Amino acid sequence: MKTLFATLLIALLAGCAGSGPRIDTSLSAKAQSSRVKFVIIHYTVGNLPQSIKTLTQEGVSAHYLLTDQAEPIAYRLVDETRQANHAGVSHWKNYTLLNSSSIGIEIVNPGYTIGPDGVRTWYPFPQAQIDQLIVLLKEIVARHQIAPENILGHSDIAPGRKQDPGPMFPWFQLAQAGLITWPDAARVTAARAQYEAQLPDVAWFQKRLAQHGYATPQTGELDTGTRNALISLQMKYRPAAIDGTPDAETAALLDVLTTPAAKAP
Repeated sequence: MKTLFATLLIALLAGCAGSGPRIDTSLSAKAQSSRVKFVIIHYTVGNLPQSIKTLTQEGVSAHYLLTDQAEPIAYRLVDETRQANHAGVSHWKNYTLLNSSSIGIEIVNPGYTIGPDGVRTWYPFPQAQIDQLIVLLKEIVARHQIAPENILGHSDIAPGRKQDPGPMFPWFQLAQAGLITWPDAARVTAARAQYEAQLPDVAWFQKRLAQHGYATPQTGELDTGTRNALISLQMKYRPAAIDGTPDAETAALLDVLTTPAAKAP
């Protein structure tokens, strides 16, 4: 009898020790928001089977994998409440290491090939794929209230280290869908005329690139880091020429992107 009593007592004490406080969820704080602040868009540099293997069995991952089939499928590989390993060393405005604050979308696309002359040939994205991406992005934005300026490419948050989703990615279609901001064409044209007459110095470009969000050295010299940031900006807004040159058109784009439009009287 004593043995039975002792066994029951030990079981009771063990149960008490293992139980936590009662959680009451009837109250909710007003001051809260989603941990997700960004969506980062990538390409996989591989076909669908290769992409699935890489993103499910290796050390990298993404929340979604968008296929390149005739009717694209979006595989959810990581729940949105959990961190995926897709951004790596990254920076945007005051944020660093964006894995913890972002949702990553990998799009099946070969990226580019390099010809015998050393020229890169970039691969386009099927329209059906972009159509499905836009739907997916709208759903994510609605769930997490993500600001338009925080839908980015991997090249935006890691200039030079990453090129995806590349100059063939149709960012303007995302702008037309109301997902991202886009520089007003008339303002860019007007500003370009000004900068054709007098081009700003490198320090101006560095300041505006950083203001927009890119990690950019502030050296006053046209160094590798500055060229990489310029290339990332050009791939997104002016993909016809992505040489990293601080020219008048790039200056106009930066001016409009970093200067609010004047309000009508």
